[in-house]
Amino acid sequence: MLDKLEALHNRWKEIEQQLNEPDVMSDMKRYVKLNRDYKDLQPVVEKYLRFVKLESDLTSAKEVLYNEKDEEFRALAKEEIQNLTEEMDLLEEEIKILLIPSDPQDTKNAILEIRAGTGGDEASIFAGDLFRMYTKYCETKRWKIELVDYTEGTVGGYKEIIANVTGEKVYRELKYESGVHRVQRVPQTETQGRVHTSAATVAVLPEADEFDVEIKPEDIRKDTYCSSGPGGQSVNTTYSAVRLVHIPTGIVVQCQDQKSQIRNYEKALSVLRSRIYEQEYQKYLDEITSKRRTMVSTGDRSAKIRTYNYSQGRITDHRIGLSVYNLPSFMDGDIQDMIDALQLAENAEKMKEAVNG
Repeated sequence: MLDKLEALHNRWKEIEQQLNEPDVMSDMKRYVKLNRDYKDLQPVVEKYLRFVKLESDLTSAKEVLYNEKDEEFRALAKEEIQNLTEEMDLLEEEIKILLIPSDPQDTKNAILEIRAGTGGDEASIFAGDLFRMYTKYCETKRWKIELVDYTEGTVGGYKEIIANVTGEKVYRELKYESGVHRVQRVPQTETQGRVHTSAATVAVLPEADEFDVEIKPEDIRKDTYCSSGPGGQSVNTTYSAVRLVHIPTGIVVQCQDQKSQIRNYEKALSVLRSRIYEQEYQKYLDEITSKRRTMVSTGDRSAKIRTYNYSQGRITDHRIGLSVYNLPSFMDGDIQDMIDALQLAENAEKMKEAVNG
């Protein structure tokens, strides 16, 4: 482990030196990548340097115990050896977790997409409930959530809603939400009080920046139209809504949230870039899915990942077999414990992979 840490430390110092070189500073794409790598390595390097210091202190304390005749000094050395050993053991476990290969997209912002699935109007209402849940969660994390595009349901909620989420390591937390979310409850639209099962699909994409994907202007067809609200009525009379078609891939995105056509174009372009980037990223997801049983961060959006049972107040995550009974607070954005459990399960899988080679 120490050899690996030393190599990472050397790489960190090498990057630090490169970041100050004029040719790197003038190449923005390379500078951004190196700066990102530098920040990613910093936590493990800091722990490694602390470990080296503790190791040195432990050697000194053992020398005192071996050479010192005074019992009082020997007792102090013994106590220091015990304290240092305990701290080193704890630090070693922390370092092992930091050495687990991280998803290269973890530091990115995310694009959140929620679509009503089976269940008609109730599915749209549930999609709205999920969007509210994520909005509340983002508030607790002090992340910014911005609408890109939406289609409202006929009796409430959304048939589809897309939003940008920006903040500290957004994708690392939200990626576990991708998949089919199923709800079991008496719908607002049901008059006879029978429990129905409906579903909504959640997709969380890492937001690609301009350095990840280069889109040629000639590869985009841009259409403008009037923004529309429920029932198709025009929200404004200017052609501010934007639809972009990426000709090589056939990907279509649109944005009508902003009153400014320029702002809608920028947001639509961001989503388009991320959709194109996702095609490459999907290969990575498919690779790790084939290796892991839990498939915690699978990219398979058809997989049923969670059930929300209202009559029992229970949420069950099927990937890790965890059920919790705090449905009201969960739907109010209190989802961190579930995300932590999913991260723990994935880290356990990664550690198993590392041990088995």
